[in-house]
Amino acid sequence: MDIDEDTSKKVQVKFVTKLKPPYKAPEISIALPSNLTRMGLSAVVNNLLESGNDDWTHEPFDFLIGGEFVRMSLEHFLEAKGITVEKTLEIEYIRAVAPRKEEDPSLHDDWVSAVDGSSRFILTGCYDGLGRIWESAGVCTHVLEGHNDAVTSVGIVKTIEDEDNTVVATGSKDKTVKLWKVYAEPRAENLKIAAYRTLRGHTASVQSVAAQPTANMVCSGSWDCRINLWQTESNEGEDTVSTKKRKKGSKEEETQSEGEAVSTLVGHTQCVSSVVWPEHGTIYSGSWDHSIRRWDVETGKDTLNMFCGKVINCIDVGGESSALIAAGGSDPILRIWDPRKPGTLAPSFQFSSHTSWITACKWHSRSWFHLLSSSYDGKVMLWDLRTAWPLAIIDSHEDKVLCADWWNGDSVVSGGADSKLRISSEVCIS
Repeated sequence: MDIDEDTSKKVQVKFVTKLKPPYKAPEISIALPSNLTRMGLSAVVNNLLESGNDDWTHEPFDFLIGGEFVRMSLEHFLEAKGITVEKTLEIEYIRAVAPRKEEDPSLHDDWVSAVDGSSRFILTGCYDGLGRIWESAGVCTHVLEGHNDAVTSVGIVKTIEDEDNTVVATGSKDKTVKLWKVYAEPRAENLKIAAYRTLRGHTASVQSVAAQPTANMVCSGSWDCRINLWQTESNEGEDTVSTKKRKKGSKEEETQSEGEAVSTLVGHTQCVSSVVWPEHGTIYSGSWDHSIRRWDVETGKDTLNMFCGKVINCIDVGGESSALIAAGGSDPILRIWDPRKPGTLAPSFQFSSHTSWITACKWHSRSWFHLLSSSYDGKVMLWDLRTAWPLAIIDSHEDKVLCADWWNGDSVVSGGADSKLRISSEVCIS
């Protein structure tokens, strides 16, 4: 490192990347001012890429030194980390994790309370009592009609490729969970469909639903403090009612089954606000009783009970080895625990850029590091475990954000009290 005594301190650097062409710059050593920040470094890399490609379009990059994101000037970063550079400093660059396009909003008639982007389409739940299937921004193909109160939670159960249909679940303030079969139909628009199965047993509003990975069962958390487990297909002897369902453009008579819970997980003392079913025999739950629990489905007992000190609104399980628990609640802090470590009560990570309650958190399915969060502060934030600052802040809603998820691996979908579904696309997760 060549240090001058004046304000023009220089540092000798070489940019490296795992990106493929055309994002791979020549690995040459160059002297840069030590007061450059991320924006300045990004300009340098873009200039290097442009020098070998006349058609290059500038785009934002992020930078890592020693596996940590640079979120200040080079000089301050090196000082903060106690790094002395006598040789050329290697700086890794990646495409910035931020949406490059904001789609037109998809309008609802009331608050958008729930969203699931884990299928080829987007599933939303709304306070108008309807679920909706969105093929893309503004294109609603199916309307799920049947609840008598607000839809509070939604979930994709399974996709049956050879039959070209998807099973989805919805939970409602009407105390029921409903299951629906959504058939892919060309040029469908606002096609109303009825549930094929209604699950009754909760004594208060259903707040959350999740499907077993094998899709044979779903679970639901409720304001009655219980988690009910349900079969997705009917058994002999269950009650059936006659409904009319539109399939492949024609009306036909179809029976709708009504199911009871096959088992109930008891232990929470307040609303079960969030449930996740990441493995066949394991369910995670978060509650307003300030606890996160891990349940053994076979025995019905909790094998982990973490007291978190705050109301829990949302949880998700993912990250390294799909073992990390992310949670948000009644303060602006997104917390992440690693239950494999002793002293689990202390979070491994805490992110505190939100300014109000956190309503949703979701790991990216293909990354150990990336997750998102949404909040009553009207923002969705994208995070990387390697930095305490958000990678991107999505500020497209005009009111509280009530739900958020990833979609198609490169988009963020979110719903809010502004009655809009927003799609922020072209997010690069490397």
